[in-house]
Amino acid sequence: MKQLLILSGKGGTGKTTVAGAFIQLADAKAYADCDVDAPNLHLVSDWTEAPTRSDYYGLPVAQIDNERCIGCDLCRTHCRFAAITVQEAYTVHPFACEGCGVCSYVCPAAAIRMEPAVAGEHKLYAAENTVFSTAQLKMGSGNSGKLVTEVKKQMRQHAQTADLAIIDGSPGIGCPVIASVSGVDLVLIVAEPSVSGISDMERIVQTARKLGAKIAVCINKYDIHPDYSEQIARYCEKAQLPFTGRIPFDPAVVRAVNAGRSVVDIDCPAAEAIRQVFENTLPYVFA
Repeated sequence: MKQLLILSGKGGTGKTTVAGAFIQLADAKAYADCDVDAPNLHLVSDWTEAPTRSDYYGLPVAQIDNERCIGCDLCRTHCRFAAITVQEAYTVHPFACEGCGVCSYVCPAAAIRMEPAVAGEHKLYAAENTVFSTAQLKMGSGNSGKLVTEVKKQMRQHAQTADLAIIDGSPGIGCPVIASVSGVDLVLIVAEPSVSGISDMERIVQTARKLGAKIAVCINKYDIHPDYSEQIARYCEKAQLPFTGRIPFDPAVVRAVNAGRSVVDIDCPAAEAIRQVFENTLPYVFA
């Protein structure tokens, strides 16, 4: 299975719009949404069947047994995350606890235990040889990188015969992005022609290169600032990165997304440009 990951250095570049269109154009039998903090690929995916849901357990959370607690205060003073407070009794704030286990280790009364905690939910859609893996991290929970790894693992396990998998990644360069990049055959970066868009594109290029990934770049909404678009194209030429095309700003994209449809389901300039970007990108995936 070849894996194409679609990323952007910042949010709002149209990454998910491009990913949804690619899935449609490739008739992909395996795809995933690895933006577990704010997944939205399902909004443009035509699924009527309910997914199989399963809890995702992140790092454990400390629980204090106040009947055994002797009030020595070692747990609170050793907690680097200020997760333990004391009023009438010692309590652990579940959103502040990082699950490191130091409090349990230093407690002389064995009054603290580390309990598994649900950090999110994994969803797997499967029907007619097509698999869509996604997940939602609970608000305030960490371990997004581990959940991304689980999303990709479930996709691979349930779509072993698929030739191509398309993955919608997270914006930025943090832990979920690093987990998304691992093991993919090509990273397509959707760039935005703005000052922040160029800066963040350069950061995600550096990150992907350090992880040994092949990279290609396209520009979305290129005509909102043609000068910056040319700057991105020159950057790709200088950095020896494949440049796979320009997508114009098109109000029809918003109408398609609001209707829960892929942009390539309608006839518009952006759809035609995305088709060309898809044709230009695919050879680099299988190279």
